[in-house]
Amino acid sequence: MFQYTLENTDGFARAWEIKTAHWKIQTPIFMPVGTKATVKWISPESLDEMWAQIILNNTYHLYLRPGDEVVKHFWGAHKFQNYHGPILTDSGWFQVFSLGQTRQWDSLVKITEDGVHFRSFIDGSKHFFTPERVMDIQSNIWADIIMAFDECAPGKSTHSYARAAMERTHRWAERSKSQWLENNKLRKSEWLHEQALFGIVQGVIFDDLRKESAKFIRELDTPWISIWGLSVGESKEDMYRILDIMKQELPEEKPRYLMWVGTPEDLIEWIYRWVDMFDCVLPTRVWRHGKAFWTYWSINIKNEKFKLSDEKLDSECACKVCKNYSRWYLRHLIKEDEMHGMSLLSHHNLQFLIDLWKNARIAIQEWKYSEFRDIFWSKYKI
Repeated sequence: MFQYTLENTDGFARAWEIKTAHWKIQTPIFMPVGTKATVKWISPESLDEMWAQIILNNTYHLYLRPGDEVVKHFWGAHKFQNYHGPILTDSGWFQVFSLGQTRQWDSLVKITEDGVHFRSFIDGSKHFFTPERVMDIQSNIWADIIMAFDECAPGKSTHSYARAAMERTHRWAERSKSQWLENNKLRKSEWLHEQALFGIVQGVIFDDLRKESAKFIRELDTPWISIWGLSVGESKEDMYRILDIMKQELPEEKPRYLMWVGTPEDLIEWIYRWVDMFDCVLPTRVWRHGKAFWTYWSINIKNEKFKLSDEKLDSECACKVCKNYSRWYLRHLIKEDEMHGMSLLSHHNLQFLIDLWKNARIAIQEWKYSEFRDIFWSKYKI
């Protein structure tokens, strides 16, 4: 069901074509996040219009509401949310850990060898995720690409705790893979599309742990490989160092996914450092602060100086927002908390990132990625 072809490389930057049951994915690629079976403020039709190619749904949230069995009843997430491209689901670990500790309910996130006990952030009810259960939930959601269950240790963990979490992640990865194989056999017997599995590399910012984890996941031989725990507060210097270290251990013949990365400068630099896939909620969240991505860094549309500005949001962007709406109008909508403004800024930010990776892909295919990167940084000032 899954085929992937490395079409071209330019330095460490790579361009893949990945075929799934729900059309193909061309990398490098940014995946919009549809946490609860919807990308905030963006319709499925708009996602098609901007050529999003793939979105991410969240296992934890769909398990709690409406329930993975409900999604299965409606023939999977694609039909449920009327999105017909490929879908990736994450493992739910981050939500289990962060939302399981609420102010409304007694804190309960208990990690055991078998799995994780946690409370629902909705009603405080108790739940238990095991690697096997998480594989079953993602199977019910009918995602094209699923994630192994893992433990992402906090960024300030000690070496000993980071090692314990990494080793548990490895044991859970083995269990996830076993259950994934069984589920795919069952899916095939029922004429359902098979799913691809990402193993996840952990190890916080410790060089030896990251190398060890990358080697383990490589030898586990999951179809694709994901890197997690490098975008939850770590410095860019640490991220660069860890990615350079892991490169020696990761297989060249498989796509690589760096989780929770979603600024223009991040995409430019991580593509340069051999990453193929990215996701982040940032593009559809920063409208709250009036922030829009911009060719020359970012723009805060709430600023007083835009009150009488009839300029377009970004003169070098071809999205429908920049073609049709002026800064003064966008400022008015955001200042008034109008849903239309939230939708327009979110659309622009997503389209900006999608156009960025599309142009990066063209540059890789023409062996001009370094030149493309230099042009980007000649304009974009942090």
